[in-house]
Amino acid sequence: MAEGPPTVAWFHCFAGIAGDMALGALVDAGADLDEVRALVGRIPVTGWSIEAEATMRNGIAATRVVVAVEPTTVTRTYAHIDDLLDQARLPERVRDRAAATFAAIAAVEGRLHRRPVEQVHFHELGSVDAIVDIVGVASALEVLGVEQVYASPVATGLGMVRSAHGMLPNPAPAVVELLSGAPTHGVDVAVELTTPTGAGLLAALCEGWGAMPAMTIASSGFGAGTRELEELPNLTQVVIGRRVTADLAGHGQPVVKLEVNVDDVTGEVLAHAVASLLDAGAHDAWTTPIVMKKGRPAHLVSVLADPATAAELAAVLALETGSLGVRWMVQERRPAPRHFDEVDVGGVGVRVKVAADRVKVEHDDAAAAAAALGLRLSEVVTRAEEAWRRRRDQGPLSSVPDHDDTVVDLRPNGPLPPAPPHPPQPSPGGPPGEAG
Repeated sequence: MAEGPPTVAWFHCFAGIAGDMALGALVDAGADLDEVRALVGRIPVTGWSIEAEATMRNGIAATRVVVAVEPTTVTRTYAHIDDLLDQARLPERVRDRAAATFAAIAAVEGRLHRRPVEQVHFHELGSVDAIVDIVGVASALEVLGVEQVYASPVATGLGMVRSAHGMLPNPAPAVVELLSGAPTHGVDVAVELTTPTGAGLLAALCEGWGAMPAMTIASSGFGAGTRELEELPNLTQVVIGRRVTADLAGHGQPVVKLEVNVDDVTGEVLAHAVASLLDAGAHDAWTTPIVMKKGRPAHLVSVLADPATAAELAAVLALETGSLGVRWMVQERRPAPRHFDEVDVGGVGVRVKVAADRVKVEHDDAAAAAAALGLRLSEVVTRAEEAWRRRRDQGPLSSVPDHDDTVVDLRPNGPLPPAPPHPPQPSPGGPPGEAG
């Protein structure tokens, strides 16, 4: 066992998961395919090959694993497969993970078909390609040194799917049973997004479900499914890293930085792309002028995304810029604590963002107030900042003069009821710097 925090793998199943997609994601994240192939080759089964090819799904670079097998009519029972694993003399953790996956599937199939587990006949799941997928995933996890496995909520499709038992509802009954107790959600796509093999891997290997656990990210990868889907990228993502120790947990926020270089779009298209990315939920999006090869002027379009929405935002980025690919960089940000507040300037509400001892006025609110009051934008910004500082210094329920007869309301629950009319009172002078 390695010293220090454990190495973890988090599967992001935004488009479901299948055995070949999980294996492709692990290879894309850095698992050496030759080492994986050598471990799988210890299984006393012949007539198969495994290759990996680079591909794209909705503008996202990924790896597709292709398992080719010779036709066979052999139908294996769970007991037969368990015996094959024993004969293979695999590393202990590889054998245990593969055996646990087959055991989970066999238990479900036994309940569904009302057979003892040992007598369960695997059809699709007993085929050579399924054995290669399951043992391949266990081997790839070992190659990467993964000690713990986690997963996001799992997407499933709808409609009907064809199986060795005939037409079945989608998700298949075995998938529903295997994912019992796991967070799942349906997607309006008539495709088998999550297969029994993929669900079996998660059911047997996952120690927890939900958002990506706190970790220091080392690598990530995408495994591609066979189909091209219009509705979403047909991918499974995996993120590999070291669990963050208790004294560091919560200090950093994992993010994905997406980038493309474009030299053939107008400024209006770039502005629309940035706006679309922000509307789609990006933490931030921006453009940077760059010079590409042969001196071509171009722009770098950058997006900061939550890992849970990175795939969707990458698709938006590729669509709006016309780029043929998107670069992914898994990073960490440490935002300072902040909160929003609101002050009243001349009767117009203006939001401010407050962090530590600094206040920043929201531009759109300041611009609207400037137009409504006929003031310079800089004047509104100055008055809003001064109003917030007075609130900080005098307390949340105080009101102080802004200019002339205008009152800047500093209470969090909104303005006071209108005061009754009163005759103007003489004053020795107005606030500093303003007419009395």
